[in-house]
Amino acid sequence: MNLFDIVGPVMVGPSSSHTAGAVKIGNVCNKMMGEPIKSAYIYLHGSFAATGKGHGTDRALIAGLLGMAVDDTEIPNAFSIALSKGMRFTIETIDLGDVHPNSVKIMMIGQSGRELEVVASSIGGGRIEICKLDGNEANFSGENPTLIVRNMDQPGCITEVTSLLGEKGINIATMNLHRKKRGGEAIMVIECDQEVPEEIMEALERLDGIFGVAYFSLR
Repeated sequence: MNLFDIVGPVMVGPSSSHTAGAVKIGNVCNKMMGEPIKSAYIYLHGSFAATGKGHGTDRALIAGLLGMAVDDTEIPNAFSIALSKGMRFTIETIDLGDVHPNSVKIMMIGQSGRELEVVASSIGGGRIEICKLDGNEANFSGENPTLIVRNMDQPGCITEVTSLLGEKGINIATMNLHRKKRGGEAIMVIECDQEVPEEIMEALERLDGIFGVAYFSLR
């Protein structure tokens, strides 16, 4: 345990899990989209659904989707700011099953028409976990630059990706591998120690067996 775990983040309250964590979830979604969000459909689960309104979870999520930081004093005004920027949103409740009680499912449409679906949890002290992206297992913290690589489950694919990152001086902090079935579509979630330049992502997308690359940046 470190000092951050005890005192929590610098934030607009009242709750590190229901407010700061919710802002962080929205902020990760904002960066993953990489463009202004036109529509957001938000589904609150468990404690988020039961007490989220009183803790400002709904406004915190919208604030994050707008790109606000956890200490932004405009978080309480997130609804009106979103509407003024042309972002439409709905907020409902849902049962996501066996997930952390502070969880949410967010379905987004960007200005270009790009769609993204995220399931995420606020796990305490302002920390979060991104559980799923577009229905695929993800499991990353949003604390490091993160590559999400969709690939064919075939020999040599992982080696090619990690070798390319190593050649370019990108160190891997953590790596999680998920697949739905042997020989089918798989996903690599790679948390890195450095930001990954655009040209590396373009090179990854050109590799054989890669379906697509998404990226979460701390910038």
